[in-house]
Amino acid sequence: MWEWFVANGMWILLALAVGFILFLIFRRWVEKIMGKIVPAQFFDQQDPGRRIIGRVIISLGGLFIALGITAVVVTTFGIDVIPVLRGVGNWLLQHGVRIVIIIGIGYLMHWITKALVPQIMQRSIKVKPEKHPDKEEIARRAQTLSRVFAQTITALIIFIIIFMILSEVGIDIAPLLAGAGVVGLAIGFGAQSVIKDILNGIFILMEDQYDVGDVVKVAGIAGLVEDINLRRTILRDLDGVVHSIPNGEITTSNNYTEEYSRVNLNVRVAYEEDIDRCIQVINKVGEELMKDDVFGPMILTPPRVLRVDEFAESGLEVKILGDTKPLKQWDVMGELRKRIKKAFDKEGIEIPWPHTHVKVFFGDKQLNRDLICKACQNPNLQSSKFCSNCGAPLSS
Repeated sequence: MWEWFVANGMWILLALAVGFILFLIFRRWVEKIMGKIVPAQFFDQQDPGRRIIGRVIISLGGLFIALGITAVVVTTFGIDVIPVLRGVGNWLLQHGVRIVIIIGIGYLMHWITKALVPQIMQRSIKVKPEKHPDKEEIARRAQTLSRVFAQTITALIIFIIIFMILSEVGIDIAPLLAGAGVVGLAIGFGAQSVIKDILNGIFILMEDQYDVGDVVKVAGIAGLVEDINLRRTILRDLDGVVHSIPNGEITTSNNYTEEYSRVNLNVRVAYEEDIDRCIQVINKVGEELMKDDVFGPMILTPPRVLRVDEFAESGLEVKILGDTKPLKQWDVMGELRKRIKKAFDKEGIEIPWPHTHVKVFFGDKQLNRDLICKACQNPNLQSSKFCSNCGAPLSS
């Protein structure tokens, strides 16, 4: 055994070591070449596709290196591998090169799709400025459509490449296509919910109900749209929870950020206050907020009092409305509340709070729950004989 290892085993280990080193060198060379082929400005956008094609090339190169090392190792056992290598070489010359070309063309089509689709979507949306006057909204709409179209086209490219490679290998794809049609029909009957999701997703995109970056409420869930495709919509709510909602479950969609948003705020003032003076103070705060360097660019129309909205239990409710840029209404409302509170404090305007006055009835005699001291007007318990504040005697 030792003699055989000395005579042959050392050569096998050496061949394996050389093969491993060659594979590492080839892998580094492929990564370097891929970095030069794909321009730097497309690295972020094309990184997943670049990794996939790089792995395919590295795998093929590793396969060739492994075959070569295997041939060297097998020869140590006295086996003639020349006919096998000749057959493998002929097959690779006839079919392997074509397969590599097919994969390369497929990757090129994928790269062109991801590079051109966003530009095409951007230009096609710009022809309707009356519907999308905001540049940020145009960008969100283009991002949503380009992502969906790019994913769909990439799936078709992969499907075509797989069948072309199977055909090149020698597999008859006609029965596969026929079988795929039958299987697709069966799946269609069994997966009607998926078909419903896809059809509803098409209508959502065509009708521009919402885009990535919008705040919407669908299927009873409100949140920021992080992703949308033909099958599902992904929302993230204020708690950071991500919700994946099938498009087939979306019967009504509420978009809080379509073209513009709105400040809709109710402020309560005490009944004793001069309502005209309160309205004047609120309108002044809205105009000052419109001129602010930070919040002014967010506002389209200054927040103003629309009307006295309600006679509430503890005061009058005043409704305030104003238009803002999409997604900015919550920032503006938060700052508006803070400034109104400061302005009311400065002007001595009371913001009431809910309170309840309780009365106790004994037969036909009505008694207040609290006894009011005539000397200092301090409220005391009904059972008290003397004032807890000044000590004066109390009379019920």
